[in-house]
Amino acid sequence: MTAPRPADPPSEDLSRLAALHGVATSYSPSPDRSVAASATAVTLTLAALGVDASTPGAVRAALAAREGELGERLLPPTVVGWSGSPPAALAALPGGTRLRIDTEQGESRASADGLPPGVHRLTATTPDGRTATAHLIVAPPRLPAPAGRSYGLLVQLYSLLSRRSWGMGDLGDLAELAGWAGRSLGAGFVQVNPLHAAVPGAPTDPSPYRPSSRRFPDPVHLRVEDVPEAAYVEDPERLRALLERSGRLREAVLHQGALIDRDAVWELKREALELLGEVPLGPGRRAAYCDFLAGQGQALEDHATWCALAEVHGSDWHRWPTGLRDPRSAETAQARNGLMDRVDFWSRLAWLTDTQLTAAQRAGREAGMPVGIVHDLAVGVHPGGADAWAQQEYFAAGMSVGAPPDAFNARGQDWGLPPWRPDRLAASGYAPFRELLRALFRYAGALRIDHVMGLFRLWWVPQGHPPTEGTYVRYDAEAMLAVLVLEASRAGALVIGEDLGTVEPGVREALRERGVLGTSVLWFERDWDGDGRPLPPDGWRADCLATATTHDLPSTAARLTGEHVELRDSLGLLTRPLEEERAEAAADAGEWLSLLSRLGLLHGTGGGGDPSSEEAEIQAVHRFLLRTPARMVGVWLPDGVGDRRPQNLPGTWDQYPNWRLPIADAQGRPVTLEDLAASPRLHALMGVLRGDGHEAGEHEVGEGGP
Repeated sequence: MTAPRPADPPSEDLSRLAALHGVATSYSPSPDRSVAASATAVTLTLAALGVDASTPGAVRAALAAREGELGERLLPPTVVGWSGSPPAALAALPGGTRLRIDTEQGESRASADGLPPGVHRLTATTPDGRTATAHLIVAPPRLPAPAGRSYGLLVQLYSLLSRRSWGMGDLGDLAELAGWAGRSLGAGFVQVNPLHAAVPGAPTDPSPYRPSSRRFPDPVHLRVEDVPEAAYVEDPERLRALLERSGRLREAVLHQGALIDRDAVWELKREALELLGEVPLGPGRRAAYCDFLAGQGQALEDHATWCALAEVHGSDWHRWPTGLRDPRSAETAQARNGLMDRVDFWSRLAWLTDTQLTAAQRAGREAGMPVGIVHDLAVGVHPGGADAWAQQEYFAAGMSVGAPPDAFNARGQDWGLPPWRPDRLAASGYAPFRELLRALFRYAGALRIDHVMGLFRLWWVPQGHPPTEGTYVRYDAEAMLAVLVLEASRAGALVIGEDLGTVEPGVREALRERGVLGTSVLWFERDWDGDGRPLPPDGWRADCLATATTHDLPSTAARLTGEHVELRDSLGLLTRPLEEERAEAAADAGEWLSLLSRLGLLHGTGGGGDPSSEEAEIQAVHRFLLRTPARMVGVWLPDGVGDRRPQNLPGTWDQYPNWRLPIADAQGRPVTLEDLAASPRLHALMGVLRGDGHEAGEHEVGEGGP
């Protein structure tokens, strides 16, 4: 068989045009290798940015237009300044240029010196009469470092069922967990999965990383009984019947081996919330709701309108009647008026969810947590969902975010998420990004940003093409970071970037400079530039959240025993012979255990009241994390009870119950929140983190921490 002919690389003119629009014409899967992007990928990507490059003539015309535009431009659409330093873009203005800056605070200034943080309006007028306007983002130079060290718990909220849950963990459970962990365990934070609104419709995609909206949370997480109106429903018997049915859902998961059924939970909660919606709000509650509506403005109206229209026309707006595909059309306004009761229902659910999220954060802080709840920002949204409909001018039509081929995935990845257009973001002063962050920081003590490298560049895949035929598109990282630092500093919140995997040179350094913490996972921390062996504690970075595992990786027990290899083999996911995979996994675990032993961190081997060998090894792993200088140390909550199963197994769809498993013990028996609070094994592990017995070493948690 003849090998397929490589795609034609871009011409010189096309390469120049692409560079002027931030579109890459090659990428490096490894430091010593460069791969050219195809001319097709580059052409289609430029088209998604509104640039015609379909013929050589079109390329020449677009190139001349872009070069002329940049040559005449006085200011970019968004200018960035860091407090204490004048914006670099102002230095390029002609001498004698007059400035007028209308600040966010309502002042007018003639100089950029000493501007307060905020998003201001900049007008520049040259001596020859040319005028330009721009958004001026001024941010603190960096986020402050966490005050002391803290340790905390990492959990997928749906998996944390209590004896009050309706078949999956909810915000009442989160508040209980935060209050208990802060008071009884000395924990400084609880990190959860994205709680963004999902795309409705059965079956709902259970992944929290492909939401309908990142701006608004999902009401499936509501604790119905905690809504004040629940006490005043006109038909309490009907609500009681729903509670009984929810109890059967919970019991099926906890005692009958059933998977978490998000759709069944939502069916019951929705019926209950419809009942609650019939209860008039008291004057104080009504005033609070009106304040929320006013504060969220157009974004909430759009979100609630999409939800109401989806009830009638289905959850993919591309299939709606033509007039309704435009959120600003007369047809949409007319439909909204006709569905005003449903728009109000969905608006009210957004408010109720926001209040319970705020209550969970308050519970953590009142329990002594210096951080509280760490929320997770997914990298994108579903193409048919609410955000993609309401903000469609900011998304690149016909494009999807993914990852290029690399040593681990020769076919690349397509995540099915439309990317933001960098040109439209800049033209708006990054308004959608600012509003998104501001909404999340309302109830977050810290924000984890999934695939934080996306602030710098994203791999765009043209629709209908494999991910191998994509290319990178660059974003203005300085502007994205300025917005992030500005909004986080306003909220007094930390930011954690998920920077695992292939990271472009300079990205981690840029994040660290602005006070964004990284993510370090034990099994990946090796001396890759040297002998490849496990990195000793003093070789780790300080500006990070250090953990043993994540939701996408095997539990620590499975990693230590090699059970994760057996699981992948049973599902046909191995790309090499089973014995080869087993040997590599055993060698990997063996190297780490050897290092833990040499450092004197293995304290028990079973018998005589000591923990079992496996439990002792898990404790030793966390003693090791405390030896590192990491500012935050996280414990995957299922590790506290010896859970074997990953919550998500990348590379699977229906072969494995991703995002649908409750936390379980070493025997696979589901464990409730109440069981966790009483678990001697979890308490012993958290005792390691508290430094009980002075075993945390020179970087003992508690030194200036919680």
